[in-house]
Amino acid sequence: MTTRLAWVSARDARGRDADEPLAVPALQRAGIAVDVVVWDDPAVRWADYDRTVVRSTWDYAQRLGQFLTWLETVEQVTDLRNPSPMLRWNLDKRYLADLDRAGVPVTETTFMEPGDRPHFPVGDFVVKPAVGAGSRGVASYGPTQHDMARVHVRRLQKAGVSVLVQPLLSSVAIDGEWPLVFFAGRYSHAANKRVVLPRAGTIDDLFADETNAPHVADAEQIVVAQKAVDVVAARFGVPLYARVDLVRDDQGLPRVLELELVEPSLFLPQASADALGHFVAALGAG
Repeated sequence: MTTRLAWVSARDARGRDADEPLAVPALQRAGIAVDVVVWDDPAVRWADYDRTVVRSTWDYAQRLGQFLTWLETVEQVTDLRNPSPMLRWNLDKRYLADLDRAGVPVTETTFMEPGDRPHFPVGDFVVKPAVGAGSRGVASYGPTQHDMARVHVRRLQKAGVSVLVQPLLSSVAIDGEWPLVFFAGRYSHAANKRVVLPRAGTIDDLFADETNAPHVADAEQIVVAQKAVDVVAARFGVPLYARVDLVRDDQGLPRVLELELVEPSLFLPQASADALGHFVAALGAG
């Protein structure tokens, strides 16, 4: 049984993680000592913790090398969750290609490496850095905005960043996205998330503004999300926490937009007390 736990955040994220005010007191009521700590704080003694859980480290993409070194250091002295190999794989959204090869229905995605010539799908589309969090560096474009999109792609490529381009599905404006949350490999709860991406601009804050609401996932959504989690479990072991963001394609079928294993919001304010209990049990399990 875990008795001392590090809940890992970032300096600029303190007070902005909606899960933290619910989870930390619940962990304490369960007899688990919890410290909310900053991942790059040199004063933290990571070996003092039975388990270290990555939660709101939302600035890692801007200091990726330092964050990777931190993962390597911390995993040597404490039970890091999710484990480092899983996190390293999930840090780069090229994992979508692995999910696709494994038969998971994912949103159509084109990858552009530094030096590749930018090209875009017909209609509206989204440009994203392959390594990023909170929709930072993400923007949407229309069919007449290819020149601006090329500037965006080349700016990322010049910085050595891989880029992915996805069609902006018409359903997103109507239905939003559906994050499905899993604890210890099992489906827990879902939410509905609506994010307004800037048109031909980018988000400079830690994360984009969201409008969130509870959602009851249907069987088809759960099956698709579980497939993604099962791919992770087969490759790296069962994740302590996972979030699978689904959208509806033009045929009305659920597809994986992103799989979040590093620092996802878990939508605990939109979940039941049972879901919070399942999360606490997963965090405290030996």
